[in-house]
Amino acid sequence: MSSVTLQTVVTLQTVFVGLDYHAASVQVCMLSSDGRVLMNRSCANDWRAIMAAVRQRCGQEADVQAAIEACCGAADLADQLIARGWSVNLAHAGYVARMKQSPDKTDFSDARMLADLQRVGYLPRVWLAPEEVRELRRLVHYRQSLAKERKNLKLQIGASLREARQKAPPTVNPWTKAWLAWLDASAALSPNARHITTCRLRRLAALQAELRQVDQRLERQTREDPLVQKLLTIPGIGLVTAVTIRAEIGRFDRFRTLIINTAKQLGRFCGLSPRNVSSGQKQADAGLIKAGNNELRRVLVEAAHRLIRCEQRWTALAAQLSRRGKPTGVVIAAVANRWVRWLFHQMQPACLAA
Repeated sequence: MSSVTLQTVVTLQTVFVGLDYHAASVQVCMLSSDGRVLMNRSCANDWRAIMAAVRQRCGQEADVQAAIEACCGAADLADQLIARGWSVNLAHAGYVARMKQSPDKTDFSDARMLADLQRVGYLPRVWLAPEEVRELRRLVHYRQSLAKERKNLKLQIGASLREARQKAPPTVNPWTKAWLAWLDASAALSPNARHITTCRLRRLAALQAELRQVDQRLERQTREDPLVQKLLTIPGIGLVTAVTIRAEIGRFDRFRTLIINTAKQLGRFCGLSPRNVSSGQKQADAGLIKAGNNELRRVLVEAAHRLIRCEQRWTALAAQLSRRGKPTGVVIAAVANRWVRWLFHQMQPACLAA
């Protein structure tokens, strides 16, 4: 008599969870596979409370597919839930808001919307950057804030000089040692203007020292990063440009799909693609798209200026576009766009390992 082995096939229940994130609490909505609301309640902003509420309703062995809008703090919560077995996707908050099509807004409906989008596969996903990339972003954004403060101080000092109708000698370039010596010794300012300018110069010197410290920290933090190190080998690309690209783009292979031209998609992500305003027989562009990270685009446009001076390939492209009558701004943006698309292929994992 042959023995028959009976195998029990366990099918895990799949539930879909929408998390409407707030600083003090999280609205948790759970849907079944057929769209029934199993739970919709507020929990403390803590992964333990959220998991306990879901497990109490669906058991310990359920397959949890969760969605949360990308906002400040959401990535850390998503990481905590992923580490404990959940599948969590970040949603683009702007697209989700447009998909609601409702004049009313409540935490109850927002959480349910996220859960339902996750259930039907229409969730507009964004990339969940790993912790090391988010840490680099914090430092890069801090440096950007320092640079903006430095720029504002210089503009304020320049405004004080214009108000007093003071001009440096034509042979002295602004913000050089000679210019600062002229400002200190020869610029005719009122007593209050002189006091304010001296205070601003002191703060400016402190900012310069802090920026140097941040740059040193960035260099140490990315010394073993293969993507940053490869970027630094490109003529015209310095530390600030390299770490900004690493922080904001993260991984170049996250744009790789089988449906779209991913190099063009990267250019669009960076805000370097021309905006099309064609209609009927009219074919026209309207500048760059109004999307993307402004600081990333600024850094890439500045890099394009240096690439045109440093590399023959981009010098030739800029000259070709200029001969065709393109304005300088269009030429610079086109070089930045082409360079980013070229960079996409150079920064794939296989190329970085070579």
